[in-house]
Amino acid sequence: MQILGIDVGGSGIKGAPVDTKKGQLLAERIRIKTPKKGEPEPIAEVVKQIAQSFDWKGKIGIGFPAPIKSGVAMMAANVSEKWVGLNADELFTKVTGCECTMINDADAAGLAEMTIGAGRGQSGTVIMITLGTGIGTAIFYRGQLLPNTEFGHLEINGQDAEFRASAFARERDKLSWKKYAKRLNRYLNTMEKLFWPDLFIVGGGISKDSTKFLPLLTIDTPVVAAQLLNDAGIVGAALGALQK
Repeated sequence: MQILGIDVGGSGIKGAPVDTKKGQLLAERIRIKTPKKGEPEPIAEVVKQIAQSFDWKGKIGIGFPAPIKSGVAMMAANVSEKWVGLNADELFTKVTGCECTMINDADAAGLAEMTIGAGRGQSGTVIMITLGTGIGTAIFYRGQLLPNTEFGHLEINGQDAEFRASAFARERDKLSWKKYAKRLNRYLNTMEKLFWPDLFIVGGGISKDSTKFLPLLTIDTPVVAAQLLNDAGIVGAALGALQK
């Protein structure tokens, strides 16, 4: 089945048609800068623009940086507070004219990696970490997703973990890879002590540079880069719509 996958981020909105059976993009993805303030209607218009670019008429799966329950955003991080309590499924469906299904963005990336990527065949506890404007998390046990975890907001040194260890934080603070790896290691070590996972999968845009910082980590749990790299969110959003 073909579903348009959309990955909404704090800095960019990416999308492409996905073959949900193979987990592959069917065309080169389109990326459009996220509108300033990240408010509902402007973001919905960008999703509509991406859909129209592919002349899309079918289902759309949308990964979004918030916990999602029945299409409603329960909080907002790195986007406008106007999303909170809004039925985003209905908004996107109305604006695009296509059936739209929302899913937390890290959950989407995790679904993709567990289905066809680095987590495939893993039967223990796997934690997907997406490093971008913020930090997203998705936790799987025996292949089953515990949805809507928000462990990017764990407090470390009196601050949200994502303030110190996201990809944006590395750029903001002009950190070397060595210094960034030290911060990321502290965060993963905290997660390790809470969940004792069998595997961490690191995704997001920074995953393309994984060889520069993953070898510097010193935690006991194996840490690997997402195999789908920054396309995991697009593929997973489509898979989430398929599962619904």
